[in-house]
Amino acid sequence: MSIRITESWQKILQKEFNSEYFLEIVQKTKKEYSSFKCFPLGKNIFRSFDLCPFEKVKVIIIGQDPYHGDQQANGLCFSVENEIDNPPSLVNIFKELDKSYGELRLKSDLSDWAEQGVLLLNSVLTVRRRFPGSHKYIGWEKFTDNVIDIISKQKKGLVFMLWGNYAKGKEKYINENQHLILKSGHPSPLSANKGFWFGNNHFKKCNEFLIKNNSAPVKWI
Repeated sequence: MSIRITESWQKILQKEFNSEYFLEIVQKTKKEYSSFKCFPLGKNIFRSFDLCPFEKVKVIIIGQDPYHGDQQANGLCFSVENEIDNPPSLVNIFKELDKSYGELRLKSDLSDWAEQGVLLLNSVLTVRRRFPGSHKYIGWEKFTDNVIDIISKQKKGLVFMLWGNYAKGKEKYINENQHLILKSGHPSPLSANKGFWFGNNHFKKCNEFLIKNNSAPVKWI
C-alpha cells in the first residue's frame, strides 16, 4: 500500500506517517488486502486527501467507514461513482439538497465537492467486502482523529458537518470557538425517517458561514 497523497498533506501529516502506530496500520491493511477483497481500491484509500489539499480545506464531512458493497466505495465518504445506484444515505442527502435549493443533484460522485475544499473523510478508510466495520480494529480512527485535531488547530473558519452519533463523537477534537459545527441525525433511512435528518438545512448554513468569513460558497448541486 503506497501513500499516494498530495504534498501539502505529506508535510502536515509527516509525523503521523512516520509514527509506529501508522506503520502498524499499513501492515494490517496490506495483510487484509492480500487476504480478502477490500474497498476502496488501494489507489483510492487516500482519495479524500488527494482531491482536497490541506490549503483548500474549508468544510469537513465525517463518515464512518466505506461502503462495503461491490463497486460502491470510491474513497470519499457517502460518494459512489456516477454509474452506481445511489445508496440510501446518499439518496437522502440529495433529497435534503433538493429541499434546500429546489434542484436535484444528478452526480453521485462527490469529487466536485472535494475539489472545492470539502474534505469527505471516513473515520475508517478501508473495509472488507460485505463486512461493515470490519477494519475498525486496524487503527484508522487514531489517524483520522489526529487529522481532525490537526485541521482544527491549524486552520480557522471551517465548517464541520457531524451527521449521526458516530460523527458527533468527533466534536471533542474540534475547537468550537474557531469553527462552525453543524450537527444532525444521520442521513440513513433509520435516522432520517424518524425526523433526525430532513430539514437540517446544513448546506445553506454552511455557505452562509463561508460567505460571512470571506470564503467562496460550495456549489452543492
